[in-house]
Amino acid sequence: MGDSTVWTLAIAAVTGGTAVLASWVTSRGSTRAARIQAEIAARSQRAERLRESRRTAYLDLIEQTHRMGELFWEISTVLRLPRSEARTSTLGELQDREVAEYAKIRRCARVVELEGPPAAAAAALTLQKATRPFYAAIRADLTGDPGGHDAFDAAYRPFWKALEDFVDAAQDAHQQD
Repeated sequence: MGDSTVWTLAIAAVTGGTAVLASWVTSRGSTRAARIQAEIAARSQRAERLRESRRTAYLDLIEQTHRMGELFWEISTVLRLPRSEARTSTLGELQDREVAEYAKIRRCARVVELEGPPAAAAAALTLQKATRPFYAAIRADLTGDPGGHDAFDAAYRPFWKALEDFVDAAQDAHQQD
């Protein structure tokens, strides 16, 4: 009977040890699976936040570009008027508004540059720079250059083309996210 008890105890010890070992292995596997699942969820959330912040940045720049375009149409209307003190005064006020709107478009372009990707950032900066000829044309007109109006009108096509290029780059970036 003594041998049987020893064997029973040995079998019980091996069985218990196997159960403990199996439990420990299962626990480690479950912990690792939970950690991997948490990392995947966190990565997914970060990717979604990046996608949304990029989308917001792109839309803000597009919206600001349209505001600038509306202002440019106002300026173009005034440039068609005959030269007078009232016209000069109005152009000066519109130029001040243009500077303020430029600051906004510059900020929007910088946010896109920060958010990326590089192709969208480059297109945003090109769009920002496409506003410069308008400013130069107003300055020219205000200093008496008769070609200011023509230069202003010539700036529209590159400006709207830069917007189209930015929208294309933003769409490509958004689809890759």
